[in-house]
Amino acid sequence: MTPIIQIAGIIDREDALTAVRAGATHLGFPLRLDVHAEDLTEAEAAEIIRALPRTVMPVLITYLNKASQVVELCDLLGCAAVQLHGNIDVNEVQLIKILRPQTRVWKSLVVGENNFDELKQNLAMFQPFVEAFITDTFDPDTGASGATGKKHDWKISKKLAAISEKPVVLAGGLTAENVFDAVVEVQPSGVDAHTGLEDQSGRKDPEKCRQFVAEALRGFAAGGE
Repeated sequence: MTPIIQIAGIIDREDALTAVRAGATHLGFPLRLDVHAEDLTEAEAAEIIRALPRTVMPVLITYLNKASQVVELCDLLGCAAVQLHGNIDVNEVQLIKILRPQTRVWKSLVVGENNFDELKQNLAMFQPFVEAFITDTFDPDTGASGATGKKHDWKISKKLAAISEKPVVLAGGLTAENVFDAVVEVQPSGVDAHTGLEDQSGRKDPEKCRQFVAEALRGFAAGGE
């Protein structure tokens, strides 16, 4: 399959254009969050998504844990994919697929300290009802699960990618400088970056984005999935 290269944390139309021009295959829009503040409104996100080329998939990133709310927001935004970062019951994920069968569901597997067994159980439980998993980093200092700018133990993600029947996307502290090594080591089906591609103002840096995509593709060509 074509590697997934997601640039997340889109804040406006210019941010989206920067990511698209860099070669991203997916753009992540974090909304209805738990810890982090939102960067744009739902109406602004919907407007950006409507203008995206068909070759790029918009992904709702959310902590919502009720199927009805997830489906309602996907419909509002025009998103065909949702990345579930919250503590959601597997029955709610099943219900998303019933209410909106076309939705591609990604379930987060947030790597913390000594929680591989829990992650393995979650992978097995959610696997029949999702299209992909995304591994990310838990920050004990802030309580954030993702968008922390911090790496986790890539060996954990490598183990999860090896046993998963569904694609596993690697996230967590990825940058243009480390994504090649990450892809070669973990052999995921895709990568995701957010804070590591921003400048000091919080906007996506065009050169960082271009280098990230190029280094990710180099990694996949060298030995990733």
